Amino acid sequence: MTHDDPRPQPSSSRPLLEIRDLNLDFGTPRGRIHALRNVSLDVPGGQVVGIVGESGSGKSTLAYTVMGLLPENAQVTAGSILFERRDLLNMTAHERRGLLGDRLAMIFQDPMTALNPVRTIESQMIEIQHHKHGSRSEKRARIIGMLQRVGIPDPQDRIRAYPHQFSGGMRQRICIAMALLVKPALLIADEPTTALDATLEVQIIHLLKNLQSEIGCSVLFVSHHLGAVAELCDHVVVMYAGEIVEKGNVREIFHNPRHPYTRALLECDPGRIRQRTRVLPTIPGEVPSLLGSNNGCIFRLRCPHASVRCAQESPLEYRIGTEQAVRCHLLEHERMASV
Repeated sequence: MTHDDPRPQPSSSRPLLEIRDLNLDFGTPRGRIHALRNVSLDVPGGQVVGIVGESGSGKSTLAYTVMGLLPENAQVTAGSILFERRDLLNMTAHERRGLLGDRLAMIFQDPMTALNPVRTIESQMIEIQHHKHGSRSEKRARIIGMLQRVGIPDPQDRIRAYPHQFSGGMRQRICIAMALLVKPALLIADEPTTALDATLEVQIIHLLKNLQSEIGCSVLFVSHHLGAVAELCDHVVVMYAGEIVEKGNVREIFHNPRHPYTRALLECDPGRIRQRTRVLPTIPGEVPSLLGSNNGCIFRLRCPHASVRCAQESPLEYRIGTEQAVRCHLLEHERMASV
């Protein structure tokens, strides 16, 4: 029994972002950490793709790799990142900088440290428009309009304030306004609600959803919060220990998860717990070390369905329907049983 063709299927229009077989290592005194391994995903134009997984799964590393914001000890060892059909990895530093803050924008995880503390909001938002034509007064008018849209009260006065004069929730709104002010083709949001309380988190998700729909940009949304992903995203990518184990349409992933890790993640979502309990469900074990080589299925040590084969062979990608794809030996067993 042969597995389905894992290559992307042809379509009438190519995705805005195409990541293919991406491998990234970090050099450390203990050896090379294989932080990303054979990562492939698409971000279609005008849609939102969510990346979920435990801490250490490689979500933020992938986001920073796309933006080119990696430390000196990071090295891309294989693969490509095609943005608007141009490989970001083959661009010069000057060419890459030309995209940042114009075609590519990012919302960082911590709003408390994302803004320059010694410059006013106005000066920072004027500077972010360096690719845009127009006078300072025209740029200032754009700033006031965008701050108003993200819910900053009295924006014509508040733009003269410094970051410390805003709450965490307001700073995150300002960061969203800065990222969307340039109307990027692709917005990368790296856990933008992590530092916020639950009420503000819901507000920020709805704000992002409305602005994304209004501007028409694509979004790569990194989050731990499965409820936020279900609310905001069109597609979901599930990462574990530097690999993509499952991906597909948001409805398919949440209603018919096929990988044991995806199922375990969903079972741990507090929003799915229907009965009162003092003990929250967890996934037994820990994320494995990424030092050295890892043969077989990366999830096998925590998987209740692991077999001898899981320790010997890395699973291939099996396609289910038109969008869902899973890396798990169980899929082959299921298909053989159905024949």
